[in-house]
Amino acid sequence: MVVQTELSDDETDRVFHALAAATRRDILRRTIVAEQSVSALAADYDMSFAAVQKHVAVLEAAGLIVKRAEGRERLVRADPVMIARARALLARYEELWRARIDRLDALLAGPDPHATSTDRTPDKGD
Repeated sequence: MVVQTELSDDETDRVFHALAAATRRDILRRTIVAEQSVSALAADYDMSFAAVQKHVAVLEAAGLIVKRAEGRERLVRADPVMIARARALLARYEELWRARIDRLDALLAGPDPHATSTDRTPDKGD
């Protein structure tokens, strides 16, 4: 089985859109801990059941959760593979920013103004 780690541009857009709402982030957090029914999820929010279903649908479209039927209930659980893929994307962004900060630090540090001529490494011609 080949596990794809890179997110496509469309997948990235869906993941960031899904994580943009606090309710969806909370649903994701709750379903990482344990599989829950949509009804149980909806009971904890001050919104309609239909609104919670829409949040679940956005998370499902992003691949961050998986929904399955069990009788009349729809059970929801987080998908650790997609979460890991999203985390890897964010780690790559972090690496890019850290590299930029390191370059900026080096640029701002510039040459040491307190260095003396004896601190220099002699050229081979010296």
